Amino acid sequence: MKFSLFAHMERISPDQDQKQLYDEFIELCKIADEGGMHAIWTGEHHGMNFTIAPNPFLNLVDVANHTKNVRVGTGTVVAPFWHPIRLAGEAAMTDLITNGRLDVGIARGAYSFEYERLMPGMDAWEAGQRMRELVPAVKQLWKGDYAHSGEFFQFPSTTSAPQPMQKDGPPIWIAARDPNSHEFAVSNGCNVQVTPLWNGEAEVESLMQKFNDACEKFSEHPRPKIMLLQHIYVADSDKDAKLGAEELNRFYCYFGAWFMNKRDISQGLIDPLSEEEIASHPFYSPEAMERDLVIGTPETVIKRLKKYEELGYDEYSFWIDSSMTFERKKASLERFINEVMPAFEQGHGG
Repeated sequence: MKFSLFAHMERISPDQDQKQLYDEFIELCKIADEGGMHAIWTGEHHGMNFTIAPNPFLNLVDVANHTKNVRVGTGTVVAPFWHPIRLAGEAAMTDLITNGRLDVGIARGAYSFEYERLMPGMDAWEAGQRMRELVPAVKQLWKGDYAHSGEFFQFPSTTSAPQPMQKDGPPIWIAARDPNSHEFAVSNGCNVQVTPLWNGEAEVESLMQKFNDACEKFSEHPRPKIMLLQHIYVADSDKDAKLGAEELNRFYCYFGAWFMNKRDISQGLIDPLSEEEIASHPFYSPEAMERDLVIGTPETVIKRLKKYEELGYDEYSFWIDSSMTFERKKASLERFINEVMPAFEQGHGG
């Protein structure tokens, strides 16, 4: 199992300097590269200080210039916000600049906050249909001389300019949850990214089962890779693990509030949650986080990740967004690199 870092520039307070936050994001990426991690992933979000990444290709070009070995990936671009010609061209240009180190993760998107602003009136079903039309078109544009007549896009014969450096284009990953998404990915020759969010081991197993079912259904296609994206905190003690669980509980309370899209937002920041609101959340709690996320000392973390490796996951992505201080993120990542990864034969894969 290979290991990667999933990170954003993350701002939770108006007191935080945005340039400093970006510099800290780059510093975490450099630690991941120097520590032998396989890849760095960052996503696409708009108008949200919670995750700042209006164009992940910009960030990834910069990450590539600050690193030597890691692959760089979009985790993920939001399909409905892209025209196939534009996505094909920008991804291909990024592939050239990064010397063939790019992977492209694509999702339908998750936040109605963003849909309302960039694609008013669009629902999750339409977003999924747009993704299903976009992905094959991008692949054809990379090959060149491709005309398209679909439900959402129509254009005459076009070639991606530039064309990507990697043969057949950068690997494409589909963010999948339901069986249809897994089947779409496998039948279109794409890898799969999954996240159980806060749902724990049962969801980790269920997502792998859906992937295996899709591979079986489309057995004429080569089995693609599957990546598990999950929050993890490598603690230096049991007491430190409890603190990490409290911090990740707070993060998920804010994640849930952004997702529900009912709270006031000003200057890109959500109206703060009170301690009472956090304490009374119906299913987020520090105890649930410690049970369902990967939180603990290196020994605890290794034991948990060995299970995921046995299930068949090819890549485990360390989701570091957590509303923790930079110092705590850095310490956890360094413990992961120094004390967890050596227990896995493929941990230092390039």
